[in-house]
Amino acid sequence: MIQFEHVSKVYETQSDENVALEDINIEIEEGEFVFILGHSGAGKSTFLKLMLMEEKPTEGKVFINGQDLTRLRRRKVPYMRRQMGVVFQDFRLIPTMTVYENVAFAMRVTNISTKTIKNRVPFALSLVGLEDKMDRLPDELSGGEQQRVAVARALAHGPKLIIADEPTGNIDPEMSMDIMQLFEAINKVHITVVVVTHEHELVHKLAQKYNNRVITLAHGQVASDTSHPEVAEQYEARMREMGMEPAYL
Repeated sequence: MIQFEHVSKVYETQSDENVALEDINIEIEEGEFVFILGHSGAGKSTFLKLMLMEEKPTEGKVFINGQDLTRLRRRKVPYMRRQMGVVFQDFRLIPTMTVYENVAFAMRVTNISTKTIKNRVPFALSLVGLEDKMDRLPDELSGGEQQRVAVARALAHGPKLIIADEPTGNIDPEMSMDIMQLFEAINKVHITVVVVTHEHELVHKLAQKYNNRVITLAHGQVASDTSHPEVAEQYEARMREMGMEPAYL
């Protein structure tokens, strides 16, 4: 499903180089639920941008569904993005549109037929428990409800992959757990879920309950991977060689 092969990303400035990611090797299988965990500056945002084709790696290759994103032509980027659903921290709902219209709009821009939209939008909203609020405007909803609309919008076109960028960043702890459990339910219908977050307490709580895979980034490197215990040892060795202390959450 997702492969990072020896991926590095370096941002050059006038006076220096910023190594955002260094020799990242990750494989996420179809149907997995994976947390990408790390503090600010760990490399999470760059990792996300590479998956969303907003950036290209300085070295290495990124694959999604067998497609090499580093060789993807610009005109094919929208097609690839339509194969995934993305949930953002700030919801990104259109304030003048109703809940129904926000979900439908995301489908219209991908040329899905009106008939299909009329069927899929109520179904997607029922999955997130908001079928009774289709006519509400975003500012009439709580933060947690707005994020549920964003999840419904990501699901509506039937993607095989959901990517969530700090999805609990703007909602309270109780609602955060509800949103994460919603992602768990989505994953149970064989949709791959990748959640990028810094919320380590929430992640560890969920990982213990559901046995999710947790990949931790630090210093632009993979510091640990619960599916591959040897990764942490390799990271520690690299840090010692560089005279640095390993960073963990």
